[in-house]
Amino acid sequence: MTRDELATLPALLDVPTAAKVLGIGRSLAYDLVRRGEWPTTVLHIGKLIKIPTAPLLVLISQPTAEFAVSDRG
Repeated sequence: MTRDELATLPALLDVPTAAKVLGIGRSLAYDLVRRGEWPTTVLHIGKLIKIPTAPLLVLISQPTAEFAVSDRG
């Protein structure tokens, strides 16, 4: 997703849209939610599954351990 697309996301996302934010497939996203392994908060509202946008944006803005620059000299 582009920065403009990310900036216009609503507060709550459906699973397929949240999957696009993370760059993963829809099936994998539903599987992660079902197994309780989705990396952010998941809201179950009746039969609906909603993913809050803010934690996803924080997640994708963090550098991964592989690419983080060490402060140790």
